Amino acid sequence: MHKKEILFKMEKSSQNLSIPVELLGLANIEIIEVKMGRDDEIFIKVKSTKDEIPCRQCGKPTKVHGKGRTLKIRHLPILGKKTFIEITPMRGICDQCDDRPSTTQTLSWYEHNARHTKAYEQYILLSIKNSTITDASIKEEISEGTIQNILNKYIDDEVDWNTIKKLGILGIDEISLKKGYRDFITIITSRIAGKNQILAVLKGRDKVTVKAFFNSIPEKLHKTIIAICCDMYDGYVNAASEVFDDKVAIIVDRFHVAKLYRKALVSLRQQELSRLRKALSKEEYESLKTAIAILVKKQEKYTKHDKKELEKLFAYSPALKAAYRLARQLTSIYNTKHRKKTADKKLTQWIESVHNSDVRCFDGFIETLKKYQDYVINYFVDRNTSGFVEGLNNKFKVAKRRCYGISNLKNFFQRIFLDLTPYYILKRNQFVMAK
Repeated sequence: MHKKEILFKMEKSSQNLSIPVELLGLANIEIIEVKMGRDDEIFIKVKSTKDEIPCRQCGKPTKVHGKGRTLKIRHLPILGKKTFIEITPMRGICDQCDDRPSTTQTLSWYEHNARHTKAYEQYILLSIKNSTITDASIKEEISEGTIQNILNKYIDDEVDWNTIKKLGILGIDEISLKKGYRDFITIITSRIAGKNQILAVLKGRDKVTVKAFFNSIPEKLHKTIIAICCDMYDGYVNAASEVFDDKVAIIVDRFHVAKLYRKALVSLRQQELSRLRKALSKEEYESLKTAIAILVKKQEKYTKHDKKELEKLFAYSPALKAAYRLARQLTSIYNTKHRKKTADKKLTQWIESVHNSDVRCFDGFIETLKKYQDYVINYFVDRNTSGFVEGLNNKFKVAKRRCYGISNLKNFFQRIFLDLTPYYILKRNQFVMAK
């Protein structure tokens, strides 16, 4: 059979297709005809059941005056097939306005001269959540520019303070755009009631930029900030202290403190193991492998067996034993609930203990700790941390790779906002940051 005859028979049989209007989820319409196109697409011709045509100027009812052009609007796929809604909207003329303007009727499920239904636009947003615009473009066979326009339509490229009632804990951190920790961007997020929200993606990490953002926060929201958590970086600490003074607690995050003293500990361990590798016989060094593995695991608690194995190593390296003892003391201070003054006293005593010992690996860390000690002890007030920011960092880095790098920070803000927004919010007709 000839190909044209096959297509003709398919088109003829498709005239009998029937779809319940409820299946479309579109209000104020009646289905006139359903047919299959040559490219295996579904075309659903509908008409409006709504009589009113409000004037676009005064909002009053108009007189029906002909019809507008037929619109072909992309809708949600049916059985995996592209689906289009065809509608010829009514037009009306207003006798109440001096210039008698004409108005084309628009129903709630699409906008004037739209190419997609609102439901399909929501579907597109869901498809690029934790994915890429390129992938969605290929799957839906629409351009990347069209998807970006949909993203721009519903999600702002910067925070809308009018949508935020409380800020909670602010977290500041940075990610590197290039290998070798170069070309940083600063990401500021908030956490309240267990929910995270992106507030800003800033170029660089200098104090001026971060301070300008803090100054942009409306005064009414200042009282809703519980604390600001960051690492030991002057740009972040000074920007926050200059804007909020003593009104908001600035916390140097405990995990960044731990990272620094553990780094010093690892450096000493590497030096000592290198020394022992040369000083001991192969058999003696091999007998220490279990103890070395225990130290590498960074365990908080040791079993009796662990302690027995560690003593074998510490017998060869008293410096390593003393350093690990001091590190565990500092960890214990953090793990114990102290009042702010008590914690300050405990940290000062710990510093003195290090100075009175022969351990020198913590000297650089102590200088940094003393510099930021007033911000470090703020942790002990409510034990707030920026752990949620660290948890989000991997998500940000994945988003960076999905976007093939970051050429536009505003677009990156949109993508992070979309990734952090729960599905149930995106499925609503009104989006959180819809314009």
